[in-house]
Amino acid sequence: MPKRLLWKLLGVNILALCFIIVIVWLAVDYLAAGYFIALMKKYNISPTASHQMFLEAVHRYLLWASIGGVGLASVLSLLIVHRLLRPLEQMTHIAGEIAAGQYSHLVPITSTDEIGKLASAFNRMAASLDRIEQLRKKLMIDVAHELRSPLTNIRGYLEALVDGVVPASRETFQLILEQTLRLAELVEDILRLARADAAEDHLQTEEIQLSSLIRNGLDSFSARLQAKDITVDLDLTAAEAPVMVDPQRISQVLRNLLENVCQYTPTGGRFRIVATRGTDAIQVLFANSGGGLSESDVPFIFERFYRGEKSRSRVHGGAGIGLAIVKELIHAHRGEVGAEVTADETRVWFTLPL
Repeated sequence: MPKRLLWKLLGVNILALCFIIVIVWLAVDYLAAGYFIALMKKYNISPTASHQMFLEAVHRYLLWASIGGVGLASVLSLLIVHRLLRPLEQMTHIAGEIAAGQYSHLVPITSTDEIGKLASAFNRMAASLDRIEQLRKKLMIDVAHELRSPLTNIRGYLEALVDGVVPASRETFQLILEQTLRLAELVEDILRLARADAAEDHLQTEEIQLSSLIRNGLDSFSARLQAKDITVDLDLTAAEAPVMVDPQRISQVLRNLLENVCQYTPTGGRFRIVATRGTDAIQVLFANSGGGLSESDVPFIFERFYRGEKSRSRVHGGAGIGLAIVKELIHAHRGEVGAEVTADETRVWFTLPL
């Protein structure tokens, strides 16, 4: 228990009570006594002896009343202050546990006053720290898992070359190069994700037509879309009006979404982009046929390293970071992201405030 604060609060209460007692004492000596003498003189009674008796009686009862009042005030103040400070004592203890890495302890909430609100906010903070710690641990595991695969392959090829199991041919070095490029791409994805996490503090916004960014992004993917004979439908009328965004960040969002479309839309499939404008936001929908996702995957597809379609291996698919980057960059713009799966389409959308 924070004893210093307890005794400080108790001392303040006692000092206030003592101050009131002193004021009453002086009032009796100078005001009440004066009125008493005036009253005695009015009735022709000698005030000297009576005045002394009056003061002694009043002082005696005031002294006993003061002792009782201070004692009662001390007990009540001690109980009340101790009850008020108990949650603070628990918060201090639990804060020490959190500092040691234990996030499961919560402060009991026994009231709805300011102390109760503080305890509730403290519990939310502890829960948030616990969630962040779990995400950090999961991220470290996922990163290690993703890095292990190409590193293991590279090590295997190199050991085979040293032992003479495989020839030092162009094909072998090409395989090693592919694994090295996979490793470099994964590291670059992680760096892009780290930059996306910090994007909110480094946005360089300007007025720009969202439709222009979308068309520019499509132009860079046109060869891949044509190679898979994917039909593209556009409805960008609502995106013609300018919006305040960071063009570089939103271009990254569009590239990641188009990368998913090119990778997971089946040959001969369809793909559409639809922009709709609301009162305070604009929504852009990316919808493609196929995709291989189920309803159970939807809540997790924006999580880091998540791959819903089990056939999306690390060779065929990415590391599962692309949509996580999309979420971070859109949230940096104070927007929202979402997804849904229908019988024939996979739909991913984002909104940007107007």
